Amino acid sequence: MIKTTAMILNELKAYANPKTKLSRMVQSGDYFPIVKGLYETNRNVDGYLLAGSIYGPSYLSFEFALSYYGMIPESVYTYTSATFDKKRKKTFETSFGTFTYQDVPGKAYPWGIRLVFEGEYSFQIATKEKAVCDKLYNMSSVHSMNEMRQLLTDNLRIDEEELEKLDLQSLQILQQKYHSTNVNFLVKVLEKERI
Repeated sequence: MIKTTAMILNELKAYANPKTKLSRMVQSGDYFPIVKGLYETNRNVDGYLLAGSIYGPSYLSFEFALSYYGMIPESVYTYTSATFDKKRKKTFETSFGTFTYQDVPGKAYPWGIRLVFEGEYSFQIATKEKAVCDKLYNMSSVHSMNEMRQLLTDNLRIDEEELEKLDLQSLQILQQKYHSTNVNFLVKVLEKERI
């Protein structure tokens, strides 16, 4: 379970020196530091369950989400998340893994996010369509549908069958939020293939 320093110190207020008690609890393995001001009670918790608490508002996306959905063959060992209006990419190296955060357009941010519950944890993750759009938005622009097709299958290595499963209507709605050349070409490629 994720806890803030303030929560823990409040729980330890009966002790003469709650901060010293917290330090001892960290040393004895009752609490595991994540980042400054944030602790976890379970050393073996999966990092993706912590990503939204480390920096936010944010949701899991990009390579992590593409891997989570089985859209790309690679395993991803960095927990990649989307933010907005932060202006620069942020990285946190922790004992639970590496967490990266990068912006997507503010207008696109709230669309296509799922809330997933897993035991006592919950996390937000982009839908398949949103994860592809987020990834394409942060890549250099292509100049044709052929280049987009190559980018999707050769560079990103997204499975052809997974591309066919993407919901075109959701992508068309997202297209209006991104105002991105890459997202526009993605929609054109899929529209052409589904005629």
